Amino acid sequence: MNRCDRRDLGLLLLRLGTGGVLAAHGAQKLLGWFGGGGIEDTGRAMEAMGYAPGRASATAAGLAEAGGGTLLALGLATPAAGAAAVGAMAGAAAVHAPNGFFAQAGGYEYAASLGLTAAGLAVSGPGRLSLDHALGHAVNRNWMVPAALAAAAAATTVVVGARNRRLRRAAEGQQEPLFD
Repeated sequence: MNRCDRRDLGLLLLRLGTGGVLAAHGAQKLLGWFGGGGIEDTGRAMEAMGYAPGRASATAAGLAEAGGGTLLALGLATPAAGAAAVGAMAGAAAVHAPNGFFAQAGGYEYAASLGLTAAGLAVSGPGRLSLDHALGHAVNRNWMVPAALAAAAAATTVVVGARNRRLRRAAEGQQEPLFD
């Protein structure tokens, strides 16, 4: 049976909404669109948040959001797209975690919602209304889901861990090394 049903339509709506929001956030970082700071301003902001080097961090976050979001919206390479978005949102959640959960107080609620939705899409798959389906799921195999999520978890653990160590050293009054 190759007919689309409500599940496929629901997955399409989730992909378009979540992917569109992520792609717009990435475009803010990379290109300065939608009121964003572009690479230079975002790099300085990332540096201030403890992500160093700032420009490379802004580029990585922007590519994960813009690339992952665009691929999610298209339903292409869904495991990798979802994992990229999960990693970016975990990094964002780490910044907001000291403010608690709710977004109204600057918490991580929004980043967590986007990340969990992206993870859900990576696990569930894109549905029949997707490029993955049209291409015979060549880049959406079952084994790719745990592999992509594990790679994102490992990379995020390293990056957020380095940020936390950097912030801890700064809080203890230790001077940062000139070059990492």
